[in-house]
Amino acid sequence: MNTVTAARIVPWIDDDALVADPSPLQPWFDEQLGGASTPLLLTKVSGGASNSLLRVQRGDRFYALRRPPAVANDKTSHNIERELRLGRALKQTDVPHARLIEGTTDPQWIGGPFLAMQWIGGFTPRDPMPGPFASSPDNRRALGEAVIDALAAVARVDWRAVGLGDFGKPDGFLERQIDRWLSQFKRNQVRELAHLDALVRWLRGNRPDGSSAGLMHGDYSFANVMIAPDLPARVAAVIDWELSTIGDPLLDLGHLLSSWEDEQSGPTWAYYVDWKNGLGSRTRAAERYAAASGRSVEALPYYMVLALFRLAVLLEGSYARFVRGKSENLRHAVFEKRVPDLLSQAVCVSERL
Repeated sequence: MNTVTAARIVPWIDDDALVADPSPLQPWFDEQLGGASTPLLLTKVSGGASNSLLRVQRGDRFYALRRPPAVANDKTSHNIERELRLGRALKQTDVPHARLIEGTTDPQWIGGPFLAMQWIGGFTPRDPMPGPFASSPDNRRALGEAVIDALAAVARVDWRAVGLGDFGKPDGFLERQIDRWLSQFKRNQVRELAHLDALVRWLRGNRPDGSSAGLMHGDYSFANVMIAPDLPARVAAVIDWELSTIGDPLLDLGHLLSSWEDEQSGPTWAYYVDWKNGLGSRTRAAERYAAASGRSVEALPYYMVLALFRLAVLLEGSYARFVRGKSENLRHAVFEKRVPDLLSQAVCVSERL
């Protein structure tokens, strides 16, 4: 990473300006990818309050460029450094992911930090799905199995060997979760929520002995995987690693399976794929994860309850901002009912333990 002096810092270049004139990025891509200097063509994919995503065409190859939405500061630089570190580590694993090209926190190129990855073709699994996954029970079942296998690959990562020894705080991870999320709820509280106190007591009284520490994605769901468009079914990439850490990987499984609807679960918080058309049961998915990861899933209901509790607190924070007039996003208004539904689902899971 280069040492930056004030004379080399350039003003922040916004997405539209980069799309119109990507030449400030061309020397950096030439340095990383080698070969003849090649002009770039940029297309804006997303942007706004979260990280911006642009597609970069260099000759006949495509890449993804991600960066914070505002001028670089200490926090965004740190976040990019963390993502760079994870990307370099994932290169050494069998976890399907968008392979990191490289990145920088040096503002000399476009005024702030960014990273570049390979461009992944595919789709996020959500009904109605395309082509061979639209109706074939066998193909859909294989898709569900691929999503489980990719999560198991994350849990199998030898995180110390790939340089993530201090990437998180695994000691006491599970013990800290309840107080962490309860404190966040109280900071944002705008209403009383049924079941919340009872769930806190249940979580405190039923915490299992922690599983061995491992790499966590932090938000593993159908929304954060890309499926390859062709057969056989496979996960082309696990995406959106912003919440990754070293902790208890079974919480990732609990988060995924709390949204996995089957004939026994009833409605869930994130209905993505219709199990009746071949996705497979939650029990079968858990058994597959256990076999592939080498981790016991005996305490899975606990992790599902904790995942639902955590998600409810996160969404309640967005709802609180809406109530206080700090958000105009109408999706946040929907959380008025969604959050109580999550807590009700958590109670149902706890009662089956």
